[in-house]
Amino acid sequence: MLEVFSLKKKVALVTGGGSGLGRAMSLALCDAGAEVIVTGRRINKLENVVEEIKVKGGNSFSLALDVQDETSIKNCLDEVKSKKKNIDILINNSGISGPSWAVEQKVEDWDAVINTNLRGTFLMCREVGKTMIKRKKGVIVNVSSVAGMIGIQKLAAYSSSKGGIIQLTKTLSQEWAKYGIRINALAPGYFLTEINKDYFSTESGKKMIENHIPLNRIGVDSELSGAIVFLASDASSFMTGSTLVIDGGQSSL
Repeated sequence: MLEVFSLKKKVALVTGGGSGLGRAMSLALCDAGAEVIVTGRRINKLENVVEEIKVKGGNSFSLALDVQDETSIKNCLDEVKSKKKNIDILINNSGISGPSWAVEQKVEDWDAVINTNLRGTFLMCREVGKTMIKRKKGVIVNVSSVAGMIGIQKLAAYSSSKGGIIQLTKTLSQEWAKYGIRINALAPGYFLTEINKDYFSTESGKKMIENHIPLNRIGVDSELSGAIVFLASDASSFMTGSTLVIDGGQSSL
């Protein structure tokens, strides 16, 4: 039974893999047997994750990637090709939030969020998808958010981008199913990261958890590991165009 979760002999590319949930997903894919290409803009962070994977006995290397930049994407994928690697699994995780009340949102800040989260996900799907279509196989997981399903105050741009990712996932799943490519979305709720840990230790952060998350806590990395391996592996072989929600019940309210 557990064999369907195995990612042995698979190559996975993770965008934004140097920290936060990207790091957690990279390590989980490694634990399932995949060779992991960790990509992002902060090379030192990427190398730290690569080293963690190697300590576990896994195979990994890092590549610079800015998903907003088509040239950067091309260079990254050319480098993968030069190493004679085929991407079996693409995890589109790169994202920024840019919180602001809508009436105060600067257009340039809105554009930065949309261009990174939604446009960047589309560009990666399009470019990696070209090769997957030729090979007639592949798995893509687009990281959305519970914010893309319910909307959250001060996150108009972020919620819009993450909602767009869910619709992009549905559309591409229909277009590419005939090529043997499966595309699903993962919608995490609040997970503990370096960025938010201070906020969730404050009284307002604790009150937000109490009022909005039925399980009365935020998630930890290990609670995302099973979900990403499930979506990346043959365990989800009859699943495409869907969104898997891991949010402690937040979207049920």
